[in-house]
Amino acid sequence: MIESREHFQKELAKLNDLILKMGGMIEANIAKSIKAIAQADVRMAQEIIRSDDEADQLELEIDDLCLELLATQQPMAIDLRFITTGMRIGTDLERIGDLSVDIAERAIELAKQPLLKPLIDTPKMAELAQQMVHKALDAFVKRDAYLARSLWEDEAKVDKYRDLITEELEDIMRKDASTVTRALPLMLIARYLERIGDHATNIAEDVVYMVEGKVIKHNPKS
Repeated sequence: MIESREHFQKELAKLNDLILKMGGMIEANIAKSIKAIAQADVRMAQEIIRSDDEADQLELEIDDLCLELLATQQPMAIDLRFITTGMRIGTDLERIGDLSVDIAERAIELAKQPLLKPLIDTPKMAELAQQMVHKALDAFVKRDAYLARSLWEDEAKVDKYRDLITEELEDIMRKDASTVTRALPLMLIARYLERIGDHATNIAEDVVYMVEGKVIKHNPKS
């Protein structure tokens, strides 16, 4: 019985490590995707796109391990919530990875022509979105519901950046229709970063559920 429990704990630790490995890769890709835009670095953007297969494989490993633990260990209480949360986090990380690929694809588009304007708010928004992913994963590792709840404020800041960037680009396009092909990819990137923030918030909500057993998806102030 003791040996079985030790094996279970090792498998939980493995799940934790897989999530952190995937999260680290996703965080790095967010940063690299914005760098690829600023430097018109097509090769870097292509590396991000190619790395998506590895992220997808990690999500499958996380899912398989979670399902195996649920089927063979019949976990209770906090362990059960840890496993189900791990599975949901894997899904959110995979979607964040897809959004990083979307940004990389826009970087390739933008590299074909001069940037419409210096990138000021977009890198700030990207850094905040990346920090949100990191903070959500840190809350997961530390079982820290208070830290998880701090993402609500970050999400509001990301939304403000999206609105600011969108309004500025819309104003530029209204004044000069020839800028549309350079402005639209930047607007899409702001939208992708906002969605990354949404997924990070999803992870934070799952962490609160894992720690407190409380579902707050539709009532984050609870």
